[in-house]
Amino acid sequence: MTVSELSRAPSFGAVSLPCPDRQINGVYIGDLLSWVMGRAEPDNAWLTIMSNINIIAVATLSDVSCIILTEGVTLADDIIALANEKNINILSTPLASYECAILLGDMIG
Repeated sequence: MTVSELSRAPSFGAVSLPCPDRQINGVYIGDLLSWVMGRAEPDNAWLTIMSNINIIAVATLSDVSCIILTEGVTLADDIIALANEKNINILSTPLASYECAILLGDMIG
């Protein structure tokens, strides 16, 4: 599944999609940024409630396919602009991280 396909699924919305064709091959849930940097795998969808600018750096270092902001978390415009500049896809969902992970697991197999 691509990030673009996921962005069109019910309960998901695009916040930043500079690389919509990135494939999602797994899911990583985490809010401790140093932990995510060491454990998220390339092309994972990273689920988090973190909304500070550091998520862009962590996503870049981890090479995740996208960040999914769960529980209705929103971002400031400057963070969205940086995500577009750094080619970081960001989606949002009102779902809790656990619910989102289960749904993604079913969707990507």
